[in-house]
Amino acid sequence: MGGKRDDHVADRVHGALPARMPPPTESEIRRADWYGEDISGQEHTRVAFVGVDLTEATDEGAAFTECTFRDCRFNLSQHTDAAFLNCTFSGCSFFDATFTDCKVVGSMFDRCTFDLMTVQRGDWSFVGLPGADLTRATLTGVRMREADLTGVRGAGATLRGLDLSGAWFHEADLSGADLRGSDLSAVDPRNVGLAGAQVDVTQAVVLVTTLGLRVRPDAPE
Repeated sequence: MGGKRDDHVADRVHGALPARMPPPTESEIRRADWYGEDISGQEHTRVAFVGVDLTEATDEGAAFTECTFRDCRFNLSQHTDAAFLNCTFSGCSFFDATFTDCKVVGSMFDRCTFDLMTVQRGDWSFVGLPGADLTRATLTGVRMREADLTGVRGAGATLRGLDLSGAWFHEADLSGADLRGSDLSAVDPRNVGLAGAQVDVTQAVVLVTTLGLRVRPDAPE
């Protein structure tokens, strides 16, 4: 699946990591203690953040472009109108972190944890979350066009009102998830776990149609 590729977004391969390596970083911030810091308005481009503690940090309008975050802690941090463009997150913790109206276009997440993470609105298109455990995450009103959700574990997650057009869901588990209001046109019920998921009537018709069935009103007697 997938449509026209954004020239500023790393190439995606179905069910795999990006086809090319992340952009090289040009500077490094290692083991910095930003616990509870206000990083609002900061701008960083091609910086490698290694082992940085951002626990309880607050952030309004910060911009990170083509940065790499390795083994960083975002626990209980709050981000509003921030941008993480084409960034790479590896081994990071997002426990109870909140992202509101943020732009995370083209970013990749690998071996990260998302317990109690909340994402409200914003643009997470082309994001890579293959194999991510979102079972305790809440995402509402987020644009996630052409996101890589291959193998995502989302059983019981809240994934409401999401724009998931063109997203990859192969072998994802969304059983018991609250999917109401989300675009499920890219979901194939034959290879995505949906048992017990909550959907609305419009979504039910989309899923049934994907299976090749036709929904018609009862024939008059």
